[in-house]
Amino acid sequence: MNENVMTLSQLPPPLLAWYRENARDLPWRKTQDPYRIWVSEIMLQQTRVAAVLGYYARFLEAFPTVEALAAAPEDCLLKLWEGLGYYSRARNLQKAARLVTERGGFPDTYRGLLELPGVGTYTAAAIASASFARREAAVDGNVLRVITRLTEDCSDITAPQTKKNIRAQVQAIFPENEDDIRIFNQALMELGATVCVPNGPPKCLFCPVRALCLGQARGTAESLPVKAPKKARRVEEKTVFLLLREGTVALRKRPASGLLAGLWEFPNVEGSLEETAAGNVLETWGLKPRVWKSRLTAKHIFSHVEWHMTGYTLEAAGEGPEDFVWVDALNRHAIPSAFARYNEEARKILEEQEDGDAI
Repeated sequence: MNENVMTLSQLPPPLLAWYRENARDLPWRKTQDPYRIWVSEIMLQQTRVAAVLGYYARFLEAFPTVEALAAAPEDCLLKLWEGLGYYSRARNLQKAARLVTERGGFPDTYRGLLELPGVGTYTAAAIASASFARREAAVDGNVLRVITRLTEDCSDITAPQTKKNIRAQVQAIFPENEDDIRIFNQALMELGATVCVPNGPPKCLFCPVRALCLGQARGTAESLPVKAPKKARRVEEKTVFLLLREGTVALRKRPASGLLAGLWEFPNVEGSLEETAAGNVLETWGLKPRVWKSRLTAKHIFSHVEWHMTGYTLEAAGEGPEDFVWVDALNRHAIPSAFARYNEEARKILEEQEDGDAI
């Protein structure tokens, strides 16, 4: 048996004992219901636990069952998701919910779960183990970090083969007891999230398996995992319009495919325009500027692109293009966080106008 396998084979007992004593109290860890575990796993993709907690509670209050989610209007679903980002997750949730409802329940195997829209290898393994006690290794960034440090593996963790190799290593040491199976993936992830942390030195003094860690013993843990540098994000300039008209603001729906598909946005165009050029855009939309109020800049970072935005708040006259919708409140429309600064400004203006009308 080689050194890495020997190290990992000793991992489950101390790790599981530590987890049972120290695991964070999270609602999705108190259930074996595949629906609730699935919702949590999808929400937690690229989103911090602290940010998910409130959304998770509100989501399950609105859609307590997979059947309720399957039957929900999409606008209602997207509004509840507002601020979480990566809205394709919400759409895939509903597609999968409809498929599960049609089939009369969740598949209880890793392969069956992989057939659901939006469910990849990690999510399928996480649900299969926690809900159905299947011995399936769920490998996310936390697990990659823990295992590469334990085994002093200097492979590039962005390489598919590295993830495949690490999954096989974890699979080989999976416990046999059903209660242990249900929490083993969670225990590895918890260790990575709270002790063997990213973006800084690991907290080795608090690690229940530090005696097994080759990275700690050899002084290399802090330099692991090895990750190829990311490509620089593309920068896109945009000009955003907060168009006000008689107590309303203009919105339009984004295209059905692509970035932020099907969500509501404040009208915008490519490029960073000065006021004169921005006024020319309004003319092409059949609108006449009446009062220019303010200029607001903002930036939003997606995974592969940055939006640098120049925004104008102004009163306008006219109907605008057919796809413009003039609304007197924004609480019924899912507006992505990319437009957060403009959304906040529009809400404030509409509330001030409403208060003025009430006097």
